[in-house]
Amino acid sequence: MAIYHLEAKMVSRGAGRSAVAASAYLSCSRMLNDYDGVQHDYTRKQGLAWQAVFLPPMAPPEWQDREKLWNAVEEAEKTKDSRLAREFVAALPIELSRQQQIELLQEFIRKQFVDEGMCADVAIHDTDGHNPHAHILLTVRPLDEHGKWQYKTEKEYLCVKDGEERGFTASEFKAAQAEGWEKQYPYKVGKKKVYMASSVAQVHGYVRMDKHPKSTRYGRQNPISARWNSEEQLLVWREAWATAANRCLELAGHDSRIDHRSHAERGLEERPTIHEGVAAQALERRGIISDRCELNRQIKADNALLRELKAEVKKLAALFAHTVPAMAERLEKLRSKILIFCYQLSHIRAGRASCQEALTVYKPQLTRFNKLAQQIKEKSRERKTVKAEKQSLPAWQVFKHKELGAKIAELTEDLEELRSEKALLLQQFEYAEDAGAETFRKDIAALESNLQKLDGQEQKYSAELKSTLHEYAEAKAQAADLDPVKLYEARQAIRPNKEQEAESWAQQAYGEKYSPILMFDSKKAVSRMLGVDTERQIVRRLARQAQKENHISEQIKNKEQER
Repeated sequence: MAIYHLEAKMVSRGAGRSAVAASAYLSCSRMLNDYDGVQHDYTRKQGLAWQAVFLPPMAPPEWQDREKLWNAVEEAEKTKDSRLAREFVAALPIELSRQQQIELLQEFIRKQFVDEGMCADVAIHDTDGHNPHAHILLTVRPLDEHGKWQYKTEKEYLCVKDGEERGFTASEFKAAQAEGWEKQYPYKVGKKKVYMASSVAQVHGYVRMDKHPKSTRYGRQNPISARWNSEEQLLVWREAWATAANRCLELAGHDSRIDHRSHAERGLEERPTIHEGVAAQALERRGIISDRCELNRQIKADNALLRELKAEVKKLAALFAHTVPAMAERLEKLRSKILIFCYQLSHIRAGRASCQEALTVYKPQLTRFNKLAQQIKEKSRERKTVKAEKQSLPAWQVFKHKELGAKIAELTEDLEELRSEKALLLQQFEYAEDAGAETFRKDIAALESNLQKLDGQEQKYSAELKSTLHEYAEAKAQAADLDPVKLYEARQAIRPNKEQEAESWAQQAYGEKYSPILMFDSKKAVSRMLGVDTERQIVRRLARQAQKENHISEQIKNKEQER
């Protein structure tokens, strides 16, 4: 039967591998690696059923020759630990014919890899006719529209402008420089090395220590490479392989299906079998018991027994689950979960409101702070210019000295007022006196990050609340044939304990941030959602009706006895 197997691994020099050698192996051919001069010969290897090279439109046509393709890859990578290629090994559904397996591979490779800009070298191996599998070798460096290799990572310089720091690549810096951004170089300040812009260093007369500007540690990764290398993309490829294989199986009229998820993700308690391999199967065919095959036989037997036991337990559980006590327990547990979700959502919304309120305060004050800093800078520069002019005047120009002195006094007074306003602004936010605009920006970024996290949490808990409400509605529908009065009374009896458990959970989870008021409001919200008042009125009406019927029945019985 069809099995799911899609193994992904990197071909890298750091692991002692070569892209040329990997291609020679999958194509069962002889190829020379120009990078190290080693010739790789796999012409004696058996089992090659089909092979092909797939190229995106921008790739050079001569790369249809796989030896030229992978030597071009080896030439583009310069370091001794470079990643050269990505390799997938996929098990092909044995139910499909060879032509159907080829069509499945072609569709999957074109849609998932070639359309993304990768070159793909593919082969099907099937040594004994019982283990068809595909080797897929992919390029990892993107191509531009002219068929030239793009960068994997690019140096990113950390530049400054008006106290703000931002990263630019070499090509981006040309435009950024015209806007006033400057690279930062290391300067000797006392015994310390401090990065700053050249214009700032020249004012203070600092000496530059070397010619290397400040940059990020790993540079900026090509966004295409970053996406190809991400765990999320690997999960997409794994799911896409299962989807493509299942579609081919369905079109071919087979009932078998494969699933990319693990047993745990699928909620299965059965143990998965292990990969037996060609060697173990060969031993079995010769009548020799293989440890791996024997272990799989035991796992299959255990799984069969587990399925039988689960079926019996399911029958017994179904009988018990439809009693009044069991249904009351289930409904109150769901109500308790709904109460917790309502409290969490209330807490999150309160936090969002607080963050938004803080942002409305911080952002205008950041603008005001930047304006004050700029004014202080301009006034200081102007005062310095006026003082220099006054010092250079001859002593006999008394009136000019007096005029410049008055200007200096005016500028000094203005500076004191601006600095005082700046100090009050910093004091308002409890910042240190030497704090700058970056402090504001960090706090604003933290608030915006918290707001984004709270939005994500709100979406998550809203979805879980909706799911639990749906589950509660289904449970209520299943309890429709039970006595509503007895069910209501049973639920009322256990409700205080369930509510107390929910409150204890919230107190433990939120600690000092736990709010009894929010819990009280959450209980009211739950009552509205579940229609508690309406349910209470219905139950009371049914109870009165039952009492009335019992009373009439007793009266008729008494009259019959009197006769």
